[in-house]
Amino acid sequence: MDVTTTDRPWQDAVLAVLGLVLPIVCAGCGAPDRALCSACRSALDREPRRVRLVAGVRLDAGFEYGGLVRTLLLELKLRGRVDLARPLGTRFGALVRAALAEAPAGTLLLRVPPSRHGARRRGFDPVVLLLARGGVRRPRALRRVRRPPPRRVCPPTDAPATPATSRPGRGRSAHRPGHGQKERSAVERVAATVSTLRADGVAGKDVVVVDDVVTTGVTMAEAVRAVRAAGGRVVRCVAVASVDE
Repeated sequence: MDVTTTDRPWQDAVLAVLGLVLPIVCAGCGAPDRALCSACRSALDREPRRVRLVAGVRLDAGFEYGGLVRTLLLELKLRGRVDLARPLGTRFGALVRAALAEAPAGTLLLRVPPSRHGARRRGFDPVVLLLARGGVRRPRALRRVRRPPPRRVCPPTDAPATPATSRPGRGRSAHRPGHGQKERSAVERVAATVSTLRADGVAGKDVVVVDDVVTTGVTMAEAVRAVRAAGGRVVRCVAVASVDE
């Protein structure tokens, strides 16, 4: 499978000229420079790769998710700093090409799709952009599946009121701002993710699955499950960054 592509050589020159007209600060340290100053780029190059298992499949990650790498990825995803895609994507693309070279001929490349909210807000897919800057063509995506909301069980009408039901926001069940994946239990994270992805056209195929960041691993594990459920076999997972287990 030919997944390589080339970026136009004049892009760096254009960015250099634009940097004179519209000054850019380094996303790593804030110094007036290009997207990433030479000191931060050197620090990024020294960041070690990471290898772990997800759902019994080897995951290769270009970086450990933390510090400078975390800052750059958040700047890219939340602030639209697409000029950071090249320094992050170069190593990512190299890992993807290596995984495909070691896989059987005809191996498919599938990406974990962004959330619908994230895709609408950003207007681009970070994985596609990072792969393009790393010399890999746009891969196919798994499909997100809408699940019906869980049925809500109401207490009997004659049940005594409890603090959680009679005074919203004061009980244990009250919503807390920022109550996200880190605050959920492992069971809650898995329950919220299982059966949310579907893989099409992978029956009898070997697959490499890619994503940008792997933290708890539940999303990547769901991608592996979706491929297996569709009759495919995941031979490798690759991410830009991953946390240590």
